[in-house]
Amino acid sequence: MRRRSVLAGMAAAMATTPLEAGSAAAATPDLADGASAAAGPDAVTVLPDDPRYADLVVGNNSRWVARPDSVRLVRSTEQVVRAVQEAVNAKKRISVRSGGHCYADFVFNPDVRVVIDTSLLNTVAYDEKRGAFEVGAGATLLHVYDSLFKGWGVTIPGGMCYSVGAGGHISGGGYGMLSRRHGLTVDHLYAVEVVVVDAKGKARSVVATSRADDPNRDLWWAHTGGGGGNFGVITRYWFRSPGATGSDPSALLPRPPKEVLVSAVALPWSELDKDSYTSLVRKFGAWHEKNAAADSPEASLCSFLMMNHRANGSIGLLTQIDATVPGAEKVLHDFLAEVTSSLPDSAVRPMSEPVGELGALPDLFTPKRLSWLHSVKLLGTSNPTLTDPTLRGHHKSAYLRRNVTEAQASSMYRHLTRTDHENAASMVVLLSYGGKINAVGSGDTAAAQRDSVFKGLFQSFWSDASGDAANIGWTRDVYGEVFAATGGYPVPGAATDGCYINYPDADIADTAVNTTGVPWHTLYYKDNYPRLQRIKAAYDARNTFRHSQSITLPDHT
Repeated sequence: MRRRSVLAGMAAAMATTPLEAGSAAAATPDLADGASAAAGPDAVTVLPDDPRYADLVVGNNSRWVARPDSVRLVRSTEQVVRAVQEAVNAKKRISVRSGGHCYADFVFNPDVRVVIDTSLLNTVAYDEKRGAFEVGAGATLLHVYDSLFKGWGVTIPGGMCYSVGAGGHISGGGYGMLSRRHGLTVDHLYAVEVVVVDAKGKARSVVATSRADDPNRDLWWAHTGGGGGNFGVITRYWFRSPGATGSDPSALLPRPPKEVLVSAVALPWSELDKDSYTSLVRKFGAWHEKNAAADSPEASLCSFLMMNHRANGSIGLLTQIDATVPGAEKVLHDFLAEVTSSLPDSAVRPMSEPVGELGALPDLFTPKRLSWLHSVKLLGTSNPTLTDPTLRGHHKSAYLRRNVTEAQASSMYRHLTRTDHENAASMVVLLSYGGKINAVGSGDTAAAQRDSVFKGLFQSFWSDASGDAANIGWTRDVYGEVFAATGGYPVPGAATDGCYINYPDADIADTAVNTTGVPWHTLYYKDNYPRLQRIKAAYDARNTFRHSQSITLPDHT
């Protein structure tokens, strides 16, 4: 099979199965703002001798394990308030888990004494009182997409990984394959409920909305990219797109495409040398520089260039576009042709083996027309890194305002082809950005990066602690060399714009690794950090909620 087979098959249409709409579920009963620990059923308490304990004190990255006195599995806001109050009274350090996918040690670390697990707060419903969709902090992304689409034909533009929890994903900004068309997830956030602790040590719930007259609006703003575990325990969100009006729920959030075209191709390392690899990477970046506008047909296209170490055998290109956009087939055809134009036909093959974080997807060699929800389930669950609880990982990120240079692409090539490191799961991934994301101002939400054209994710996965030094070292090496011109990190400037808080970097606050002189919080939050600190002081003056990279109080560094 050759590249011309891919391009020639673009116009083939495939029938899809109609999806049956579900009925609207009842929203969780509302609490009065400021509700405290009222009487009622208590949270489930899991102690160290409980068979469930081991599964609840580690997340998706098995490097980070906690040994808390207890894990509290909560089912209501009242239970969260009570659990927080008990921990505060006992002077026990708290951490919060929703889906357990945090790359760093924010949730699971030796200092934690009580883990509040919100995974059972998984309601997805339409709240008639607020005129918005309620999503529990513990709801996983696939559950959210499935429920919103089947019930009302709508969605939010969130991430691809099916089992990620809403609590952390949304508070960090939220990004996915529909974001170039519809913006970040938080661009549709109307309200958030948070259990906070005041200066006197009193736990209570607060509902903060985007309304200009809401006295708690700052707390809403802090959860539009400020990251999880900073201000309190998020219990639920409400979504309604800005400017959406009326009482018809199906008109209050974006409607996903009826169909999408999905392409997956493998590019064998045996067909790549330094020059062809460099050309591939720069053509991917150049396309995104040219097509960053929010109002073009190209804004409906999202692509991931997944570049595993040579030990994997291949790198890959996963691309999706809204099939209902006029000329969608041509946009996809032209994108694939442009990005791979420097490669011979023999270098573009079916993705018959795992590439990036994905499993094999050979049936997508010729772009396939799928219903949107079908594509969400296919791509979201085709990820072995989400289903292997033994994996350890090290991760770094970058926002890119401009294309990478030849020198940067050459640095990627050098480390991806090193012979002293042979891990097929060491990789660099470049991800589409721009489009509608960049139609929002840097300070309008806490997610400050609003003019990048693509993102970078540098990471390695492995299964045993004996591989820590080699894999952490490799990730630091490739990342540090790619951004050597700015001290080893993508410092906000003309070409780069810092790092993504939802891909937290365990090294970023270590001045022995981050030698830029630019603080970690500037890399994540840029000029939004002082405002986040003021909100921290207003809602968590005792610094009850903290972790290794949490927002500090204004009088702390």
